[in-house]
Amino acid sequence: MVNTNQTGRRTTIQTAAMVVGAVFLLVGILGFIPGVTSNYAALGAAGPGSEALLLGIFQVSILHNIVHLLFGVAGIVMARSATQARNYLIGGGALYLILWLYGLVVPHDSSANFVPFNDADDWLHLILGLGMVALGVVLARGVTATRTTARG
Repeated sequence: MVNTNQTGRRTTIQTAAMVVGAVFLLVGILGFIPGVTSNYAALGAAGPGSEALLLGIFQVSILHNIVHLLFGVAGIVMARSATQARNYLIGGGALYLILWLYGLVVPHDSSANFVPFNDADDWLHLILGLGMVALGVVLARGVTATRTTARG
């Protein structure tokens, strides 16, 4: 069941979370498709040794693709309510900003780069983080939380 606004329709913030989740789900799937992912034979389970590149740009691994799939599913599930959609966009955006900082600090050839990330991933994480937080904050302005209270 999808929680909607008073008119029975999905709110804009729910739609945004659904779209963001669907894009992450698509990216996760594309990471497993040879041709879309170059150097597919070098797709590793995790770590900086994976030399596969989504769209020939973004370093991916099996773990990285699974993270995208799970993050996509989370967005679709959390789009069921406006409050959870806001939490997904703002919380997910904050997580991507942390990943951006992590990517700037951790050397790309280090075992600590376990997902793995390259420079293109790092800057994409900044853009995603800022964009998701902005969507969550701006679109949440029109959403009012409904609370129920127990009477006894």
